[in-house]
Amino acid sequence: MKEYFGNIFTALYTIFVGMKITFKHLFVPSVTIQYPTVKPQLPERERNRLYVNIDDCIGCDQCARACPVSCITIETVKALPGEDLGKTSNGKKKALWIPSFQIDFAKCCYCQLCVFPCPTECIYMTDVYEFSELERGNLIYNFSTLTLEEKQEKRDNLAKFNAEKEAEKLKAASAPKPEIKKDQQEEK
Repeated sequence: MKEYFGNIFTALYTIFVGMKITFKHLFVPSVTIQYPTVKPQLPERERNRLYVNIDDCIGCDQCARACPVSCITIETVKALPGEDLGKTSNGKKKALWIPSFQIDFAKCCYCQLCVFPCPTECIYMTDVYEFSELERGNLIYNFSTLTLEEKQEKRDNLAKFNAEKEAEKLKAASAPKPEIKKDQQEEK
C-alpha cells in the first residue's frame, strides 16, 4: 500500500514540475515570430547567396581559384581583335566573352572567399537566404547573359580566327626565302 501511494505521489510530483515550467512561460510574452510574413532581423555582415554582376565580370577566374570547394565554374572565350566588349563600371576594359559562369549552391559553403580577390567587385554576398529547391540540380545558377546561339557563335569565331592565324604562320614558314648572293655574304 505504501508503494502504491508512493507511485501516485511521484506521478503527481513530476506532473507538477512539468506544469510549473509550462505556467512560467505561459504568462511571458512569446519570442516566436510569424516567419513567412515576418522576417527575422539578420546581422549586418551575414553571408548568404552569392550574386554575380556579369556586366562587370572580366573573366579573370580569380573567384573560381579562391573557392575551397570548387563550386564556381567559368568558361571564357577570347574576343577577336576588332570586337569591343565595353568596360566595367570601374573603367576596366573587357577582353573576354563569358559564355558560362555557374555557381553550384549545393556545394557552396558560404565562406565569402571568392568575393575578396575579385578585381572588379562583381561577385558579392546578398541578403537573400531563402532559396530552397526540391531538386539539387536547380541549385546550379548560371549568371551568363549570352544565349546558346551567341555562345556557339563566339566559340566558332575564335576557332576560325585561330585557324586563319595558324594558316598564315604555316604559309610564312613554307614560303621560299630570298637567296643571298655571294657578294653580299662576303661583305658580311
